[in-house]
Amino acid sequence: MKAILTSAICSSLLLITGCNSQMTNNESNSAISTQKTALASGIEKANIDNSVRPQDNFYRYVNGGWMKNNEVPGDKTAIGSFYDLRDKADDDVKAIIEELAATDNLKMGSDEQKVADLFRSYMDSENRNALGSKPIQPIFDAINNISNASELSEFFGKYQAVGVGSPLAFYISIDAKDSSSYATHIWQSGLGLPDKDYYFNEAERFTALRAGYVAHIEKMFDLAGLKGGKEAAKTIMALETKLANYHWTRVQTRDSEKRYNKFAVSDLSKLTDAFDWSAYLSAQGVAKQKDIIINQPDFIEGFGKIFAETPLKDWQTYLTFHTLSNFAPYLSADIDNENFDFYSKQLSGRKEQRPQWKRGVSVVNRNLGEVIGKIYVSRHFTPKAKARMSELVENLRTAYGDSIDGLEWMSGDTKKSAHVKLAAFTPKIGYPDKWEDYSALNIESDDLVGNVMRSSRLGHDKEVAKLGGPIHDWEWHMSPQTVNAYYSPTANEIVFPAAILQPPFFNMQADDAVNYGGIGAVIGHEMGHGFDDQGSKYDADGNLRNWWTEQDLKEFANRTKALVEQYANYQVFEDLNVNGELTLGENIGDLSGVTIAYKAYKASLNGKEAPVIDGLTGDQRFFMGYAQIWRSKIVEKSMRNRVATDPHSPGEFRALGSLSNMNEFYDAFDVKEGDAMYIAPEKRVKIW
Repeated sequence: MKAILTSAICSSLLLITGCNSQMTNNESNSAISTQKTALASGIEKANIDNSVRPQDNFYRYVNGGWMKNNEVPGDKTAIGSFYDLRDKADDDVKAIIEELAATDNLKMGSDEQKVADLFRSYMDSENRNALGSKPIQPIFDAINNISNASELSEFFGKYQAVGVGSPLAFYISIDAKDSSSYATHIWQSGLGLPDKDYYFNEAERFTALRAGYVAHIEKMFDLAGLKGGKEAAKTIMALETKLANYHWTRVQTRDSEKRYNKFAVSDLSKLTDAFDWSAYLSAQGVAKQKDIIINQPDFIEGFGKIFAETPLKDWQTYLTFHTLSNFAPYLSADIDNENFDFYSKQLSGRKEQRPQWKRGVSVVNRNLGEVIGKIYVSRHFTPKAKARMSELVENLRTAYGDSIDGLEWMSGDTKKSAHVKLAAFTPKIGYPDKWEDYSALNIESDDLVGNVMRSSRLGHDKEVAKLGGPIHDWEWHMSPQTVNAYYSPTANEIVFPAAILQPPFFNMQADDAVNYGGIGAVIGHEMGHGFDDQGSKYDADGNLRNWWTEQDLKEFANRTKALVEQYANYQVFEDLNVNGELTLGENIGDLSGVTIAYKAYKASLNGKEAPVIDGLTGDQRFFMGYAQIWRSKIVEKSMRNRVATDPHSPGEFRALGSLSNMNEFYDAFDVKEGDAMYIAPEKRVKIW
C-alpha cells in the first residue's frame, strides 16, 4: 500500500521502488573518502573526462572519468551519487542495528527489542530454511476454503492488509478536492510483470520475459510443494493478461483530474455488480464509508467482467501464487533465490543477491523506519546542517517568487495565485517533529513472516483510523535515512530526509556554488513539482482546483509540449528513446529546480563577483555541481525496465535536458551553434 500511496500523492526526486542497488563496504568507504578529499570547490575533478567537450555532452564531461573507471558490481543494477549515499546510510543503520542486537536483556516490547529481533528473524537462515513455505500455509488454507464470489471479495479486502496482492489496491490518502479530510481510494493492481506493456509488446525482449515469467511461476509452485505448477502458470498468465488489457498506461495514470472519480459506495455496483463491494469494504475495516475515489474506473469495469467470468478455482490459483510471490523474500533460500532470479536477474540484470545483512537492513527500514530514524539523526544530522538547509529553502522560495514576477508569458492574476501557493509550501527538513508509534507492534525473533504481516496490519489499521479525523500534518512518507526527497500536492509540502543532505548534494565544507547546484536544485525540483503539469492543478490548500486563466493555461501547455518533444528525442539505446510524456512532471521539476537554484545562487552573492576556485568561475561550479549529482551507471536490463516504468528520465538526460534550456549555461561554457548541446534561443524551453 505504501508504494501505491507514494505514487498517487507524492512526486519524488528518484524512483522509490526498484532503486535499492547497493555497494560493498569497501566501495562505500571509497566513495565517501573521495567526497572528503574533494577540493574546496566541491567539484570532484578526478571524475572529469577532458576528452569530452562540455559543449557537446556536459554530463559526460563532468562524470566521464568516473564512468570509465567504475563498473556495476554483480549485486547491483546501478551505481552513482544516489547509490553511494544509500550505501553509507545502510552502513550507518547496520551499525545501529548491530549495537542493539548485541545488547543483552532488551526489554520486551521496547523499540530496541523490536529492531534487534526483526533483524535477527531475517538473518536466521537456518530457521527460515527449515520452515520453507509453512509460515504462509494458513493463507493457502484460507484461499482453498473460499467457496463463492462473496467470500472471494472478502478475501481480497482482508488479506491485502497483511500483504497479499490482488487486482484492487485499497489505500487511504488526503481527498484531492477536500484537503481537510481523508478519503478511501482504489488503484488498479494485480499484475506480476512491471507494466501492461510487458503482456502485449511483441519485441523479443518482452516475449522472452513472458516465457520466463511462466517458467518462474511453475518453479515457485514446485519449490513450495504445490501441485500442478505447469497448468497454474498458464492459468495465471492468462488471467493477468486479461487484467492488463484494462490497465491504464502509466502516462494515463499521471492525470490527476482523470484519476479523481468519487463514487457513492451504493453506486459502485454501476461499475460492476459481480463483485461484492460490501464484503470487500467490510474486510478492509471501512464498512461505514459512504464514498470512495476510484482512480481508474475503466479498469474496475473490466475487472468486474473478468471477476464474473473467471472460475473460482482460477482465482484461487492466482491468489496462491501472489501470496507466495509477495512473501518469497521472507521464506526459505530456494524460494527467495527463485524470486530473485526472475525479478532481479531476468527483469533488472542484477547478477547476484545483495549481502544478506543489506537485505535485513531494508526489512528493518521498511517496517521500523522511524525507530531507526530517531537514532540515525542523532548521530548523522546536526542542528547546524538543519539550520543551513532551512536557510537554503527560504532562499529558493524567494528566488521562485522573483522568477514568477519576471514571467513574460503569465498574467497578473495567475501570478498572484502562484505566489499564494508558493508562500503556503511547508518545508520538512531532516526528520519528523513527531515520531511514529510502534508500541502496538509485536516482533518475535523467530517469526519473520509473522513480523512482516503484523507490521503490515498495523500500518493498515493506522491508515483506516485516519478516516473522519484531522490531517496528520506531522506525518512523513519517507524515513530520515532515505536518500530521496518528495513533494505532496494535497499537503503542499516539500520534504528532505536527513540522508540526502550530504555530499555531493549538500556539502557544509564546500563553496556555495556547488551547494546551490546540488541541494539547491533538489529543493527547487520539489518546489517545481508544485508547479509541474500535475502539481499545478492543485491550489495552495492542496485542493484539485484550477487557479489559472484560460490563456495562461494554454501557454503553459504549449511550453510543456515542447519539453515532451525535447526529451522524446533523447536516445537511451538505438531502439529506445526517453518517454517524454511519462517523464514530463519530473523534467519540469528538474528544469524549474536548476533554474531557480541558479537565481538563488546569484542572489546570495549580493551583487558581488563569485571567487574563482580551482580555476572555475562560480557559474561553472554551479553547473558542474548540478551535473555531478546525476552521476550514475546502470546495467542495460535495469535501464530498459526503468525507461518503461519510471517517471524520471535517466540521469544523463536529466542533466543535459535542463542545462540545454538555460541561457546562463551557454554563457558559462561558451556553447555555440554547431555544438551538440546547442538549442536555438527561440526553441529553449522556459517555464518557471
